[in-house]
Amino acid sequence: MKINGNAIRPGNIIEHLGKLWVAVKIAHTQPGKGGAYLQVELKGLKDGTKMNDRFRSSESVERVFLDDREFQFLYPEGEQFVFMDNETYEQVTIHEEMIGDASAFLKDGMMVKLSFYEGTPLTVNLPDTVVMEIVEADAVIKGQTASSSYKPAKLENGLRVMVPPHIESGTRIVVNTADGTYVERAKD
Repeated sequence: MKINGNAIRPGNIIEHLGKLWVAVKIAHTQPGKGGAYLQVELKGLKDGTKMNDRFRSSESVERVFLDDREFQFLYPEGEQFVFMDNETYEQVTIHEEMIGDASAFLKDGMMVKLSFYEGTPLTVNLPDTVVMEIVEADAVIKGQTASSSYKPAKLENGLRVMVPPHIESGTRIVVNTADGTYVERAKD
């Protein structure tokens, strides 16, 4: 779908210079001389590269819509991960690089959202939070103030996370998948 250059909004996905980009930031600029333009910070969907470009209202760009579908995580296969569409039973294999550090939070049967463009998977979106079990927690150091003290703990997937002093080994906690931080104690 063609749109005017000044109609780009943050979060829009556009095709520009033969690649797919997501608009991260925009700024309307009206210089003293010449016409107004839109300064757009773009991030490459496939490789993550960043670029700044100017779009005038007279220019048109191709806005792209991705096909988002729910898939179930099945199993890891080396550096690849296998997902299945629960409606069609179609299986998709995705490389670890596309998922990034969040791949450590994948669990058997977890539902994720895959975004496709012309049949090719582009992004994998995990749930915002997951419930993980603490397998190892350091002892509390006496004399620490309760307000700002956190201690290191090891999750069932091997990642380390900082948790409040009252969290012990065997406790299930909620972890943010975006940055791997402690959110709260899981409700059983």
